[in-house]
Amino acid sequence: MKTAKDILNQKKSDIVCVPTGTSIEDTLLEMNQRKVGAILVTRDDKVVGIWTERDLLRNILNPSFDLKTALIEDHMTTDLIYAPHNATVYDLMDKFLGLRIRHLLIEQGDAYIGIISGGDVMKAAIQEKDDELKQLNAMVGWEYYENWRWKPK
Repeated sequence: MKTAKDILNQKKSDIVCVPTGTSIEDTLLEMNQRKVGAILVTRDDKVVGIWTERDLLRNILNPSFDLKTALIEDHMTTDLIYAPHNATVYDLMDKFLGLRIRHLLIEQGDAYIGIISGGDVMKAAIQEKDDELKQLNAMVGWEYYENWRWKPK
């Protein structure tokens, strides 16, 4: 069964992050350029928060919120949710559904090694089921039945 680390290896993408002190506007430009829905926030090369599209939706409704002057550290989520690198696809799906989140940090040892989305996990689950179905079809496909003949003595 695929693990979080397998999904990250298949994804082959870098961790997208911005340092504290970055404006929301510059953060959005980086997210748009990298085509991601979440970005990690770092301080001294250590992950201290995450900011997502959902945060933008929540923040934009505040009349005092200004994209150009608002700093990322004032609006990021600091309660980071993560899963171990060896979590299975089903463990990950359970976490995404149970916590109603869209992005999840993956941890190995004392470091974050990547971030995955619910879509990444869904894709891995579908691929796993497709592989399983192909194996089952190979075991009991029509060829098996067509080549099986009862031969009287």
